[in-house]
Amino acid sequence: MAKLVTIFGGSGFLGRQVARLMAKQGWRVRVAVRRPDEALFTRTYGNVGQVQPVLCNIRDDLSVRAAMAEADAVVNCVNILTPKGKSTFKAVFEDGAENIARLSAEMGVARMVHVSGIGVDPDSSSPYVAAKARGEAAVLRHRPDAVILRPSVLFGPDDTFYNRFAAMTRLGPVLPIVGGKVRMQPVFVDDVARAAVKGATGEAAPGIYELGGPDVLTMKDIMGQVLKATMRRRGIINMPFWVAGLGARVLGLLQFLTGGLFTNSILTRDQLALLRHDNVVSPGARGFADLGIQPIAADAVIEQYLWRFRPSGQYEAIKKSAKNLRAH
Repeated sequence: MAKLVTIFGGSGFLGRQVARLMAKQGWRVRVAVRRPDEALFTRTYGNVGQVQPVLCNIRDDLSVRAAMAEADAVVNCVNILTPKGKSTFKAVFEDGAENIARLSAEMGVARMVHVSGIGVDPDSSSPYVAAKARGEAAVLRHRPDAVILRPSVLFGPDDTFYNRFAAMTRLGPVLPIVGGKVRMQPVFVDDVARAAVKGATGEAAPGIYELGGPDVLTMKDIMGQVLKATMRRRGIINMPFWVAGLGARVLGLLQFLTGGLFTNSILTRDQLALLRHDNVVSPGARGFADLGIQPIAADAVIEQYLWRFRPSGQYEAIKKSAKNLRAH
C-alpha cells in the first residue's frame, strides 16, 4: 500500500501545494483542517480517494491522534496572520505545534516537517515571531530529528503579500509603505513546498533550513516590482513608523469595539514589529542549495497573477500596442 502523509493546515496557501506534490509522488494524503468541507478542492490533487480532507483541531490530542493514525510522515503547515477567537498565536504556534510533535513521536511516525519562519526569536517584541520561536523549540524537544523549514515571505497566485500591494495601486496616485529599507527574500510557495516534500520523503537530512528566494529586495524594490507588473505609475511614500503605529492602534481599537466583527487584517502592531527587521537568510545557514532546489525569482512569476490589477486587466498590453499603431 502507498505511504501516508498527514498535512496539518493542508488546505492553506502552502499546505495545498505540499498536498499536491505529495499526491503527485504517489503518496496517500490526509489533509487535516478545521473545516474539511471547505477543503474538498484538495481531493482533485490525486486519484479518487488518494487525497482526503479530515477534521482536526490541533489543540486537541484525540483529534491529532486520529488525523495522524498510521501516517508515515507529518507536515505542519498551520499558520495564522492575526489571532482570532481561540486561534491565538500561542494556541496555534506553540501548543498546537507541540501536540503534533509529541504525539507523532509517541505514535512512531517516521518523519516530521515543521514550517516556521526566518528570524524567529523567543525574545522578539512581535508576539507572532516569539510564539513561532517557542513552537519551533517545542517541536525539537520532542522531535530532534525533525526537518524545520524557515521561509522568508511567501509569494504565489493566492498570496497575501504581492496581491495586497497590487490591490493598493487601485486606490490612488500614492502607494504608502512602511519600512521601505527593510530587506526581504520573497520565496516562491512551490519551492518551499518542494522542500517540505523532501523532508517528508526522507530526502532532506534533519535540521533547520532557511529558505529565501534568489533576490534580496527592500520593500521599496518590491513596490517597484508591483508597479511594473500592474503597469501603473504611483508615487511611493515611506511612512514613518510612528504614523503607521497610530493607524494600527486605531484599527486594533476598532476590532476590539466591534467584538471581532471587524478583523484587522490591514495593519497590526505585530506586523509593524516585523517590518523593523530584515527577513533574509542568515550567513552560513543551510538552505535550498543543500536540498538541491534552485529557487525561482518573484519577477519570473508575479506577472502571471498580478495582471488582473492592471487598469484594463489582461487587455492592458493590447491597448498599449493599439495606441502605438495609431501613433504611426
